[in-house]
Amino acid sequence: MQSTDWAVEHSEALRDYVGKGISFSEITAAINAQFGTDYTRSAAIGRARRMGLAGPERPGRRPDNASGPANRSQPRLHEAVERHVPRAQRPGPVLKRAAALQLRCVGIAPRHLSLLDLAPDDCRYPYGGDKDDDPISFCGHARHEGSSYCVSHFHLTRGPGTASERSAVPFTPRLVEAA
Repeated sequence: MQSTDWAVEHSEALRDYVGKGISFSEITAAINAQFGTDYTRSAAIGRARRMGLAGPERPGRRPDNASGPANRSQPRLHEAVERHVPRAQRPGPVLKRAAALQLRCVGIAPRHLSLLDLAPDDCRYPYGGDKDDDPISFCGHARHEGSSYCVSHFHLTRGPGTASERSAVPFTPRLVEAA
C-alpha cells in the first residue's frame, strides 16, 4: 500500500539513499533540503519499512543471515515476556475446606454459669448453644482486665499480631435475604 504523504520522487530518493547505506538522519536531511519538505527520521524509517527496504548496516549489529549463535540478551518483540504480577494479585492455591475447629479447647474447666448468675467480673465466654435445645452457659472465671473474658479465653479469641494487624484482615460481606 503506497502512502499518499510521500511523493513518488521522494520515495525514489529514499530508495537511492538507503541503497547507498546512508543513515536515516542523513537521508531525511538530504530529502528535506532537496525537496523543501520536513520529514522526520522516524517518518523515513517507517516509509522505508513499508517499501520493503532494508536499513543501512549499523556498527555492532549482526546481519540476519550471519551464522553462529544469536545475541539473546534482550527479548524479541514476538516472544512472550513474563510480567511481574504483584503478590496480592496472584491467584492463591485452591485448598479443600477443613473440618470446623472446636475452639473451646482451653485447658480450663468452665463453671457453666447462666447469664443471670454471672457477676460483673466473671468471664462471659459462652459454652453450648450449638444445637437447637442445647442450653448456653458461660465460663464464669475472673475476667482479664479490659476484656469480657478470662486470660485463657482472651488469648483464645485473639488472633496473632497487634490489634491493628488483626483489623487489617480482609473482610468479605455476605448478602442475606430479608425475611
